[in-house]
Amino acid sequence: MNVVVSIDHRYFGTPDGAVWTSTNCGYPFWLRYLEVFDSVRIVSRVRPVSSVSPHWQRVDGKNVSVAAIPFYVGPTQYAQKALQVKKVIQNAVNPGDAVILRVPSNVANCIYDWVHHTNHPYALEVVGDPYNFFAPGSVKHPLRPFFRRWFTNKLKKKCIEANAVAYVTKEALQERYPSGKETYSTYYSDVELTDEAFVSTPRSPNPKSDKLTLITVGTLENFCKATDVLIDAVAVCVQEGFNLELVIVGDGHYRKDLEAQAKTLGIKERVFFKGQLPSGKAVLEQLDVADMFLLPSRQESLPRALIEAMARGLPCIASNIGGIPELLLAEDLVTPGDVSGLATKIKEFVTKPERMAQMSVRNLEIAKEYNEKLLKQRRLKFYRFIKESTEAWLVNQ
Repeated sequence: MNVVVSIDHRYFGTPDGAVWTSTNCGYPFWLRYLEVFDSVRIVSRVRPVSSVSPHWQRVDGKNVSVAAIPFYVGPTQYAQKALQVKKVIQNAVNPGDAVILRVPSNVANCIYDWVHHTNHPYALEVVGDPYNFFAPGSVKHPLRPFFRRWFTNKLKKKCIEANAVAYVTKEALQERYPSGKETYSTYYSDVELTDEAFVSTPRSPNPKSDKLTLITVGTLENFCKATDVLIDAVAVCVQEGFNLELVIVGDGHYRKDLEAQAKTLGIKERVFFKGQLPSGKAVLEQLDVADMFLLPSRQESLPRALIEAMARGLPCIASNIGGIPELLLAEDLVTPGDVSGLATKIKEFVTKPERMAQMSVRNLEIAKEYNEKLLKQRRLKFYRFIKESTEAWLVNQ
């Protein structure tokens, strides 16, 4: 059986028909579905490019194809291409396919309209929270409050009606988006780390250096990761005499604004923008030379970047939203958008090396729960359920 999977991702397509990504959503990611299904058809936006970086991964391959949706960014461009998008989706989904929608996603919404109309069974992998994504400060759009309400209600409806729902959190997303009474519900993280992602021992404070390197990893395409808040907080600490530097891994539309912000605050020489790095070794190398990881996001579900940092034994500070409280202790959390609170938390930690050492031990142990070997069985059981449900539906047709 073929499975159709929607993903809210931005892939790149070359003239030879190949599809590529600069993230960890390349061909190896889709092999997990092939452990149960015969083939995978990915439905996603694809942006035409003439060439690709040598560090990018190929997406399509043996038994993995891509139904390329015309590329768009934001609601205005989507409105202009809505008919084209719906036409691709109609051709991408066949009655004999199993359907898994990775949500939230506007692409998933379009496929949902089709399966809802035909009463075709479908499953959800809930990997994000639109209520937090459209929180104040995260997205700059005049219709942000409307989008927040509309997408949140849309996801609630999908979860109630779905045949099966898998959440990436243990409790957080389930509370806001509960599944229906007859729905098969489970959870497994979208973050599955190999043995190579883990360090063997926790970190010890470095007594030879009075400078601490902070690091954050995330998109700069919007303000969801609150990199602007982090830069403000670092500036506060530096002004009070703390010897800090900040490494920012990621790229996007607002990079120039953030660079200007660092310059205006007088910390330009202390903030290093590394751009978009290939997932894997390049990112791990940056984590390994840092002293602390920070993710003061305005919205999150269960962030991969945070778990990867924990697997490297890094002390971490992050926001108290989404599934993050399932990873870190309350004293390691901050309120989203609170510059003063984040600056205070940074100063609190950097002056207590013994506490940072304790965090390293705990974080490494928690991250081990996300080893791919431990999560695999729960995920495969979910895939088998939707396959069997689709087969039973087809017989009854």
